[in-house]
Amino acid sequence: MHYIQFRALAGCTQTASLLPPVLSENALPSLTPARRIIVLQMVRFIISGGAVTALGVGVYAIVALWLRWHPQLGNFLAYVTAALIGYWLHSHWSFKGHGKRGDLGRTGSRFLIVSLLSLGLNSLWVWLATGPLSLDPAWPILPMLFVTPLVTFTLNRQWVFA
Repeated sequence: MHYIQFRALAGCTQTASLLPPVLSENALPSLTPARRIIVLQMVRFIISGGAVTALGVGVYAIVALWLRWHPQLGNFLAYVTAALIGYWLHSHWSFKGHGKRGDLGRTGSRFLIVSLLSLGLNSLWVWLATGPLSLDPAWPILPMLFVTPLVTFTLNRQWVFA
C-alpha cells in the first residue's frame, strides 16, 4: 500500500493512505478475508463500471436523443467506447490481484465475449422500449444502468478475470 507522509508544523509525522477507507485491505474487519476481497472488488467495479456506464449512456444520449440518430447506432457507439475503457479499468483496478494475468488473449477474448453480451442485453432494452413497447428512447437507460452491470460484474469476476 502506498502512503503519503504529512509533516505537521510541530514536526510530528502522520501517515495517511491514498485510498479511501472503504477501498483499503483493512476495511470491513468483520468480514472474512475472502468476503472482504469480493466486497472491495464490487465497490471498485461499481466505481469504475459506473463511470464507464455513465460514459456509455452519455454517448447513447448524445447520439439517440440529441442528434436523433437511430437509437441502435447510439447503443453501438456507446458499447465500443465502454468496452475499450472498461477493459483497461477492470483489468488494472476493479479486479486487480484477482485471478491470472499476463495472458491478454485469454482475458481479452473473454472480456470481448462478456462485452458483446452486454451489447446484446442493451440492444434488447433499446429494442423492447422503442419497438414493441413504443416508449421514449430514454427508457432503455434504466436497465442499462441497473441490470446489465450486475450481469457483467458476475461474469467478469467468475470467468474473465478468474
